[in-house]
Amino acid sequence: MHAVLHALSITGSMTWEITWALVLGFVLSAVVQAVVRRSTVVRLLGDDRPRTLAIASALGAASSSCSYAAVALARSLFRKGADFTAAMAFEIASTNLVVELGVILALLMGWQFTAAEFVGGPVMIVVLAVLFRLLLRGPLLRRAREQAERGLAGSMEGHAAMDMSVQRQGSFARRLFSGEGFTSVAHVFVMEWAAILRDLVVGLLIAGAIAAWVPDTFWQAFFFADHPLAAKIWGPLIGPLVAVASFVCSIGNVPLAVVLWKGGISFGGVVAFIFADLLILPILNIYRKYYGLRMAAFLLGTFYLAMVVAGYVVEFAFGGLGLIPDQADAKIPTEGVTWNYTSWLNIAFLLLAATLVWRFLRTGGREMLRMMGGSPEADAAHDAHGGHHSTGSSSTP
Repeated sequence: MHAVLHALSITGSMTWEITWALVLGFVLSAVVQAVVRRSTVVRLLGDDRPRTLAIASALGAASSSCSYAAVALARSLFRKGADFTAAMAFEIASTNLVVELGVILALLMGWQFTAAEFVGGPVMIVVLAVLFRLLLRGPLLRRAREQAERGLAGSMEGHAAMDMSVQRQGSFARRLFSGEGFTSVAHVFVMEWAAILRDLVVGLLIAGAIAAWVPDTFWQAFFFADHPLAAKIWGPLIGPLVAVASFVCSIGNVPLAVVLWKGGISFGGVVAFIFADLLILPILNIYRKYYGLRMAAFLLGTFYLAMVVAGYVVEFAFGGLGLIPDQADAKIPTEGVTWNYTSWLNIAFLLLAATLVWRFLRTGGREMLRMMGGSPEADAAHDAHGGHHSTGSSSTP
């Protein structure tokens, strides 16, 4: 019982430390999604030119941070006419280049990790685009499209089908500060929380358990911490494999990344581990359902290679510039709730979150939560009714 309580106390401390940052990140993401329409995204992703992939990455960075929702949304974009490479670039950016991930990394691990994510993410997308250009053949892509068109549902399918952007015309400010804009931000904010909450809770619990129960000596031996060169080579190779086995994705893998970093994994290994939220076993199974077994295996191989390369680039680039922080300075939050600036920030942002939840519930939010699971029939009905889910009207108070 003492060991369990110790693990839960670490989980609670981590949760308290990152609450305000999570709310801030999801509010900023919701604001962007409220004014960017899904039809615009599809129209801009019709090929795999460098400019298109850059646009896909930017749009993805402004989108969902939930791995399941990102995978479902990428399939939805592919079915509606987006290029497959552009859809995958969008998927990678929407889980690894989002604001909330950068804020959490900076808070728990240091700004260097945030910078590494925003450097390594584009590297991964470039490597993946090159691999797709060299290795992805027409027959495999055609079979993947045929499988995608069958509309087999996966996790978060309903969430991916919803376009909750503001439909009225006008400037960014006018659309955002309208009644419809307030409603749209509230709906995106709550739906994004609903999408990642399970993974976040599981990730925090796993991180707390590992921090409390697994001695640092185990991780130091596993990651070759006493052999710096071997650790740099081994880290990016093993980081994604640890992620695959952890079942934790989205923001939820950051607390576990803190534990691994403190345990001795290399800087590039941490980055590769965080990128691999798109290769956990449940998501690999979703790839199989969406695109077929052969394409799922192709995505596993190419994504893994791209993650490893991005990990090495970050490892040696940041190491050469002297930007890798000292692992000895890494600390897992264990203080619990203390009255400091974190407390004031948590209070302020929890009040903001409560306001958005209130708006969500006042404007049909419960029905949207029921739709999140989705189904092929719901998706077909959604497409038949114009391809978006309205969150309100211009007359919303």
